[in-house]
Amino acid sequence: MKSRITWEIAATDFRNYLKLEKSLSQNSIEAYLHDLELLRKYFQEKDTGRQPDMISREDLDNFIHWLNGLSGSARTQARIISGIRAFFRYMLIEGIIEENPSALIESPKLGFRLPDVLTVEEIERLIGAIDLSQPEGHRNKAIIETLYGAGLRVSELVNLKITDIHSRDGFIVVTGKGNKQRMVPVGGKALKAIDFYYDQRRTLKKIHDENIVFLNRRGRKLSRVMIFNIIKDTARLAGIKKNISPHTLRHSFATHMIEAGADLRAVQEMLGHESILTTEIYTHIDRSFLKDTLAMFHPRSS
Repeated sequence: MKSRITWEIAATDFRNYLKLEKSLSQNSIEAYLHDLELLRKYFQEKDTGRQPDMISREDLDNFIHWLNGLSGSARTQARIISGIRAFFRYMLIEGIIEENPSALIESPKLGFRLPDVLTVEEIERLIGAIDLSQPEGHRNKAIIETLYGAGLRVSELVNLKITDIHSRDGFIVVTGKGNKQRMVPVGGKALKAIDFYYDQRRTLKKIHDENIVFLNRRGRKLSRVMIFNIIKDTARLAGIKKNISPHTLRHSFATHMIEAGADLRAVQEMLGHESILTTEIYTHIDRSFLKDTLAMFHPRSS
């Protein structure tokens, strides 16, 4: 008789699989393990003695019913269920189980949610609200210009290195999810803003992270939370009422590119999306733009 696998061993082996086989980031790995811990907690509370390789489809249905009682959003529940499915797929691949009990479980239905975007005029207001006479003024302008000018994720921005910026060629090297690198063209205004910021950066008394572009006043790399606060504070000064974040500038970059007629595949490459389906969400944002495009270019639109 095959020996049972404990929750502790399963979690450790699953972590190694996600890291070594799937090459996921640490944040993604922790999210999957959090989902697995919820499943373990459920069986612990029920005192069933169930180990990971003993779980049935009925057990998972009961778990989902329990999950509904935790009052999480449908989106949160769907993410947890996705993590549980990944765990049982791993168990099946490794031969620990012979049938996948999660194969037919259903996630909550999610409504289609469009990302928030700023108009071009709101982008101008946001940048115009920055007080360049303040010590961090040119830094904050360069941050916003770069997020919007290259469509970066906030994690990509905070880790951007001086050696990643190739001003003469108009490109920056971006390290995205899974440490995958891509070359992204960046606009002249963003590069100019970075150059102005460099002058201010040199006045810092001590620089701990020499090759990191954006630093705090102590000469250390900015945190994601700090970038979030910079965007929030600047939006408030600009009188923008939308609930925006650094990711809003990435959404705005993609939306404005596609509205101007950019090729979807090119935008996918610039954003670092693995699937074109992820990029296609931006084609849903401005229906009037799509209607105008049809009217202009389709031979039988009139």
